[in-house]
Amino acid sequence: MSNPIRISQSVMEGSGAYNQHARHQTAAASAAGQFLERAVTNLAFDHGAEPIVIADYGSSQGKNSQAPIRTAIRSLRPRLAPAHPIFVYHVDQPSNDFNSLFEVLAAPESYAQGDESVFPCAIGRSFYKNVLPPNSVHVAWSSYAAVWLSKVPTPTPGDLFCSAESAPEARTAFARQAASDWQTFLSLRATELRMGGCLVVALPGRDDDGKVGVENLFFKANETLVQMIDEGTLSVAERARMVVGCYVRHKSELLAPFESGGQFQHLSLEDLAMFAVPDAAWDQYAQDGDREKLARAHAAFFRATFLPSLASALDRSSDAAAVRAFGDRLERGIQQGLAINPAPLEIKAQVIVLSKK
Repeated sequence: MSNPIRISQSVMEGSGAYNQHARHQTAAASAAGQFLERAVTNLAFDHGAEPIVIADYGSSQGKNSQAPIRTAIRSLRPRLAPAHPIFVYHVDQPSNDFNSLFEVLAAPESYAQGDESVFPCAIGRSFYKNVLPPNSVHVAWSSYAAVWLSKVPTPTPGDLFCSAESAPEARTAFARQAASDWQTFLSLRATELRMGGCLVVALPGRDDDGKVGVENLFFKANETLVQMIDEGTLSVAERARMVVGCYVRHKSELLAPFESGGQFQHLSLEDLAMFAVPDAAWDQYAQDGDREKLARAHAAFFRATFLPSLASALDRSSDAAAVRAFGDRLERGIQQGLAINPAPLEIKAQVIVLSKK
């Protein structure tokens, strides 16, 4: 097996691009909010005078965290004194676009506005490490972040991400890495949670046939990269290094750690559900028939989510102008391909609810 490939430490496009274009992640987080609300409402905690701690694992630029964290605070506040402090820790990698995060937190529509006893904070560290003290977190939330692996275990020749069409050896290596990372993530969160605390994780979903709903986007991206090689703007070696370090787990893979008695590291399984994620761009296309607009929205979503991972394989990955030019060309090619045959993104999400007992 090949040595692990280094993943770009900035997994989402910065300068607020992810906030602007990650509509599918926003829709999934909003839909999962009802599970968070139910978990927080059922939360059993003896807080005393200590602050309540909410942890947002994988916050990115903050927009997708607004509705869920607001839901958690709204569910907690009636059980607390009006001035009881609530700390919200947004956790992401050190190179995350924290400037955009704090701009969102300072905006009038932020969950922190109107409650002077809510204190947002940020931690620049991978959630595959300890990020908060043991037994300190009351409410843990993570949306779409745990789909990203701690490392890429092997190349995926001909593919940009591990899919149902990837070589069996690659699928096996990714599945093994994903299982290890999932157990690591759960173990760390179990340590950081207080007894009685809850952990709610939203993730992309994978059907029984292995489909995840974004295959067409990656197909168009692959086509564009081939064109770039033909144009001489991308080398064969650069393309060979390109792989997105994420893995969409089947529900059975999420449940695997809980096969013995429904518990893992004192975490008890409370709920697991899968649901379809609306494609707002497709709904708009159904009304106006503007295929170019639809293609722009889908291509921008792809760029904001996956460009930094792909651009990390460039020989000039530290050159901002080179990365921008690569991103512009890739986005333009995807957009042109998508406009020819408009289709919706049939994405599913799943949410797992755990409590520490």
